[in-house]
Amino acid sequence: MSASDSASRFADLPAPPYYAVIFSSQRSGQDEAGYAVAAERMVELVGRQPGFLGFESTRDGDGFGITVAYFDSEQSIRAWRDQAEHAAARDLGHRRWYQRFEQRVAIVHRAYGGPRRDAD
Repeated sequence: MSASDSASRFADLPAPPYYAVIFSSQRSGQDEAGYAVAAERMVELVGRQPGFLGFESTRDGDGFGITVAYFDSEQSIRAWRDQAEHAAARDLGHRRWYQRFEQRVAIVHRAYGGPRRDAD
């Protein structure tokens, strides 16, 4: 995903229903290099996870971020939660990288949008 290409920042998703795991976090500022390596590895791993559909993520200059990961089922979400490398990275996040975090799981029943349509 290229940060310079805004269209690529949107997940290419199927028609609903599907699940959204919404992860909001406030970074602690500790071990930025370690976080960057782990985050890159998690993107690589989740991309190979069965049932993973895509993600969208943003973080502001104060370290507050939201990542929404999309999955086809709750079973796929549990499998990702239980993936060994992900569990280890999550533990580091709780102990080192995040001051606070919230995670929510939702079912997406309806979705719509697209590029801006210019007025005629």
